Amino acid sequence: MLTGVAALALAGATVVAGPSVLTGQGGSEGPAGTADRPGSGRVPAAGAAPPGGPEPGPAPGSPPRARTLSAAAAVEAYADRLERAELRRAAALSRWGVRRMPPPPPPPPREKPVLTTEPGHLRGEGLPPVISRVPTEDRVVFLTIDDGAEKDPDLLAMTRELGIPYSSFLADYVVRDDYDYFRRMRDDGVALHNHTVHHREMTRLGHAAQRDEICGQQDIMEREFGARPELFRPPYGAYDQHTLRAAAECGVRAVPLWAAEAFADRMEWSRADRVLHPGDIILTHFRGEDRWDGTMPDMVRLVLETAAAQGFALARLEDYI
Repeated sequence: MLTGVAALALAGATVVAGPSVLTGQGGSEGPAGTADRPGSGRVPAAGAAPPGGPEPGPAPGSPPRARTLSAAAAVEAYADRLERAELRRAAALSRWGVRRMPPPPPPPPREKPVLTTEPGHLRGEGLPPVISRVPTEDRVVFLTIDDGAEKDPDLLAMTRELGIPYSSFLADYVVRDDYDYFRRMRDDGVALHNHTVHHREMTRLGHAAQRDEICGQQDIMEREFGARPELFRPPYGAYDQHTLRAAAECGVRAVPLWAAEAFADRMEWSRADRVLHPGDIILTHFRGEDRWDGTMPDMVRLVLETAAAQGFALARLEDYI
């Protein structure tokens, strides 16, 4: 642990340290006991009392000794916290087998980008925009996890310990057997969004049935998690005008699809260049080894190392849309 002046320098703080801190002496700088000794020939320091009088107070304008010691201790404690946090981070990276983390995300924009439906998708007056990426020049991408079938406690532990932001789009038919799992996820700061009640393909349903799927999930999520989501993702990415109109009627303001998909052992790309772009939304699913060649932590590790290799940070989708 860094101490004393080294800790002050590490924290970038300026603390006035009196002689009692730097030299361990109780008077002015110089040989101990000579400053005010009778017959020393030296002029007593400002604020000093004659020999035999009361203890001198601090010189005008100098900080009290207690305040100096307190400030130095605070800076030392701050440096100690930084060191312990770095040790915890290194231990977490080792525990989860992560060789390289993405850079930290930039501060979120003061004003969220204006969303418009991307070319090739349906649009219309009063309908929520459909996007596969967020309009931003920031080198950030967004991890989103769909449905809720696999409830791996290691996913919660890994993302919590490494501070990984992501969003979830939940379908009630696979969530209802363990709402508490997703409450823990919510309590970790993960935003929970709408993926319908029964995960049915929307384009096979009429308007009323689609509305029941979307609005019904809004009701369930408000009851179980305390909020009605404003983001909706249709199962399989399949939608039509009825889907968007029903989503708008249920309070949805945006329909985020995806630009890339992550599995436990590979990435799949929607673009020919097979790389990430600023603002890309990454899709994955709650899956286990019965469906994947790997686990949820394997998937997270792959996403982290892919983003890091390409110089992208992971950010919170809700900070941008």
